[in-house]
Amino acid sequence: MEETGVTGDLNVNLRWPSTGDLQLDKAVQQWVDWDRNPWTRAQLDSLVEACHLDDLRSRLCSRMSFGTAGLRAPMGAGFNRINDLTIIQSTQGLYAYLCRCFADLSSRGVVVGYDTRGQEESGCSSQRLAKLTAAVMLSRDVPVHLFSTFVPTPYVPYAVKKLGAASGVMITASHNPKEDNGYKVYWCNGAQIASPHDKEVLRCIEEQLEPWNASCWDEKLVDHSSLRTDPLTQINSCYMDDLTSLCFHRDLNSGCTLKFIHSSFHGVGHDFVQQAFRVFGFAPPIPVPEQKDPDPNFSTVRCPNPEEGESVLELSLLLADRENAQIVLATDPDADRLAVAEQSNGCGWKVFSGNELAALLGWWMFFNWKENHPDPVDTESIYMLATTVSSKILQAFARTEGFLFEETLPGFKWIGNRIHELSKTGNRVIFAFEESIGFLCGSMVPEKDGVSAAVVVAEMAVYLQTKKLSLNQQLHNIYRTYGYHVSKTSYITCNDPPTIQRIFSRIRNFDRDASYPKECGGVRIVHVRDVTTGYDSSRPDLRSVLPVSRSSQMITFTLQNGVVATLRTSGTEPKIKYYSEFCAAPGESDVSQLEEELRKVTDALVDEFLEPDKNHLIRRFV
Repeated sequence: MEETGVTGDLNVNLRWPSTGDLQLDKAVQQWVDWDRNPWTRAQLDSLVEACHLDDLRSRLCSRMSFGTAGLRAPMGAGFNRINDLTIIQSTQGLYAYLCRCFADLSSRGVVVGYDTRGQEESGCSSQRLAKLTAAVMLSRDVPVHLFSTFVPTPYVPYAVKKLGAASGVMITASHNPKEDNGYKVYWCNGAQIASPHDKEVLRCIEEQLEPWNASCWDEKLVDHSSLRTDPLTQINSCYMDDLTSLCFHRDLNSGCTLKFIHSSFHGVGHDFVQQAFRVFGFAPPIPVPEQKDPDPNFSTVRCPNPEEGESVLELSLLLADRENAQIVLATDPDADRLAVAEQSNGCGWKVFSGNELAALLGWWMFFNWKENHPDPVDTESIYMLATTVSSKILQAFARTEGFLFEETLPGFKWIGNRIHELSKTGNRVIFAFEESIGFLCGSMVPEKDGVSAAVVVAEMAVYLQTKKLSLNQQLHNIYRTYGYHVSKTSYITCNDPPTIQRIFSRIRNFDRDASYPKECGGVRIVHVRDVTTGYDSSRPDLRSVLPVSRSSQMITFTLQNGVVATLRTSGTEPKIKYYSEFCAAPGESDVSQLEEELRKVTDALVDEFLEPDKNHLIRRFV
């Protein structure tokens, strides 16, 4: 923490009772000196008066850092919370770094967007925080393209590229609990910032902690500054025009007899998905009325994450049954992710996992690519990408079909930046995904995109219907051709960071110092890759090909029976995630046996390595 400017005996200068902790007193004083939001000031005052010292230390004695989705934290008072002050500080730091990188910042400007989140008790809403972000930039004469209403997250990186902006900021916490918000930063290439930019921005934030002037707090500055523009109409029009590049069978769409349900999960997606369907020649999907309009409390769902499956899709599935609709599409609150369910011959619903949807979308994108590019030479310069914890199904496609495939670290920021790098050498990415229902069809925006994925799934379903196939039937056709890829993905919650450290330290010293486990569930472990330390036992030099990521935990085990299993910490939530997959050879069709073998290994992975009961971990509620 920086000094506050308080001199002499600190207790003499305090306007509130000392906590008895000098460092904490300085932090409280700093907050009181700088914060101008009456709601968060009142929050802090009440914590001081009640002597909630642990809560105060948690809020004031550390700062947020960039995870897999930027800065993300609960809203409320404190330097490691999302609030007016920390957004101003973050934007001041971002401005300072952009000045170092872009001599033409004053002509390029920045893009700012926001979702529908808000919290009355802290006076924070995504819209207000976006206006404060804009105010900081405008106070330094930087043009700001601030959307006039909430937009899907991919609209911000799309606008950055389309407008030639230096950077973009999206105020969102995506599918996180209602208490959270976030600050997602995009570089001029449209990809989320990764190393070294993220570390440099954080360093600049630390150097710019005190708000510059009153203009930084003036959210009305955006209403009368000549440097502020609203890109909504232009960007929405361009996005919908570009979306036609993903429409391959318009002739079938207008006569579609399938009925679609769409839930926007109380977020931004409704209007944009409706427009996308019209662009493809479809009648708009039937919206879930209770979830169509923005609601920062996400009142009708246990959690606002469609990845949780049937338990959070209840209203969508009930409506689909009433309307006799065949397919449910659900975008998360900022519309960058997509969940899909399909009616199963009148016997309930099949909710597809992210890996299963990726198999379908990857097949679909390559099928249509081949239709339009029959020359095999063209295939040699196209890529598909996936994060390393996602299914290896695209790798199986690539081996058979002759295109190129690469893995990245978890998080779409790595995919987005790799798309940019590949484009510079004349290569093209036609599909990319992460298993947590994040998909990018084509490469019109280097970010996962639930809006485009929703309408692409719809067209794929219509095409398959003409072949008398359902999505699920086609999924099994794919597996029969390329090999079954049976996977399991879930998580355990741990709210105590030291416990997480102990768990992973034990795994790295399982039998003795620097010795990883030798088996899992009685199956021998043949390779270990530890991206946190940079170790990979499968490599001659024992070094991981993927970049070292010391800020998070990730260890992958390859077992003798072909199962690949990974443990990693979430970059956005207090979770330990686990991923396992059994990649069978083509022709191996006893799925139940594959699933049983995978279940045994996965259960052992969790019970033996994480020890949930001993470590008081909270298992996922389904």
